[in-house]
Amino acid sequence: MRINHTRPRRSALDYLLYGLAFLLLAGGGYLLYTLLSPWTASLTTNPTNNATTQKLAATKEQITEDRLYIPKINVNVPYAKGDAKVLENGAWWRSPTSGNPAEGGNFVVAAHRFVMGTTPQQTQRKSPFYTIDRVKEGDTIIADYSGKRYTYRVTTIHRVAPSAVEIEAPQPGKNIMTLYSCTLAGSADGRDVIVAEQVPSGT
Repeated sequence: MRINHTRPRRSALDYLLYGLAFLLLAGGGYLLYTLLSPWTASLTTNPTNNATTQKLAATKEQITEDRLYIPKINVNVPYAKGDAKVLENGAWWRSPTSGNPAEGGNFVVAAHRFVMGTTPQQTQRKSPFYTIDRVKEGDTIIADYSGKRYTYRVTTIHRVAPSAVEIEAPQPGKNIMTLYSCTLAGSADGRDVIVAEQVPSGT
């Protein structure tokens, strides 16, 4: 008796289903990679020799724009006045009347914790404060403002309710920076706040 070893022919529908399954797997993988990209990027960050520290060294004598740097977590973003739209490209200088690096007071800057973009690179760019929880007391934060560079040292880290507008209030007689962002649980959960004191030049 002859045994037929020929394989059944696959139909066009079979190939269509295989292709669809592959696309779903590939799409799901890409979506997951995009979702986790700010976290995975932070795993390879070397605080002593990352893009932020290199940028700081390269621009020491040629400060051409207002930027915020946090070397510890490789943050290097522009900041600007305006409305929430500026968060698409960096950080938002909140309440400019409360203070600035040159005149003192309370220099308040906010940025997104996590916003998913269409690519991993866009997600990273839109989520500059994703790893802000890694900043510790004593860490350095730097602000370029009106052609000059100012250094701050972190003194306080705390969490507040979303309604805690007092973090943006003027601080007469002080020279501080207040950074804040939503927690990873979202804006309704609260805000992580970092307060840093400006380091006098020459010290």
